[in-house]
Amino acid sequence: MKKDLIFAKPVDQISEFVFDEHVVNVFSDMIKRSVPGYDVVISMIGVLAEQYAQPGSNCYDLGCSTGAVTLVMRHRIRKKIAKIISIDNSQAMVDRCKVNVLNDKMIIPVEVMLADIVDVDVENASIVTLNFTLQFVDIEKRVDVLNNIYSGLLKEGVLVLSEKIRFDNKEEEKFQMDMHDNFKKLNGYSDLEISQKRTALENVLVPETLSTHIDRLKSTGFSRVYAWFQTFNFVSIVAFK
Repeated sequence: MKKDLIFAKPVDQISEFVFDEHVVNVFSDMIKRSVPGYDVVISMIGVLAEQYAQPGSNCYDLGCSTGAVTLVMRHRIRKKIAKIISIDNSQAMVDRCKVNVLNDKMIIPVEVMLADIVDVDVENASIVTLNFTLQFVDIEKRVDVLNNIYSGLLKEGVLVLSEKIRFDNKEEEKFQMDMHDNFKKLNGYSDLEISQKRTALENVLVPETLSTHIDRLKSTGFSRVYAWFQTFNFVSIVAFK
């Protein structure tokens, strides 16, 4: 696993963050050192998939990146006949995901696709994951993504939505952001790296409040919506059709 040094040196003009080959090469290190609770979320998505994946259905990993969720679902639903469909709009991510799936020895079929999740029709789905993905979609398009997922879910189907969130209360927002920064520093990131990456992500990753996510899911039609995990300003939600 290569160490993330992308923002380790001063940059005169910081470009918007993109999931290119440079990011893919250090992605595993980057996300584990940047997202508190990431390994727990991945592991528990596997538990949810094992419980709720329905035989003969599709299991979607939307915004699959290098395939961490894809692989954990593949290993946990091995006793059920289902198909995993993994989608990302980054060619570099798709290429790496395909390699990781090829090197994995489980027999559950996986289809890895290059596409924008806004344009993908979800069909015959028992479980769909959006793992730190919706935050990169234009806000005005997020409800369309959720409507498409809801329409394509089978009865009792499940959506797992993990996101970075913001807080309406300014004091809480500052506390949670400070704790997140401290988490990154404990994992070896410098103040320079944290600042430069924040600038790169400023107009790319747009977080919303937890209540906004829950209200949108309920208005989409999901009957039960639970926030099952939170560490600082990162949360994972499960929604049932």
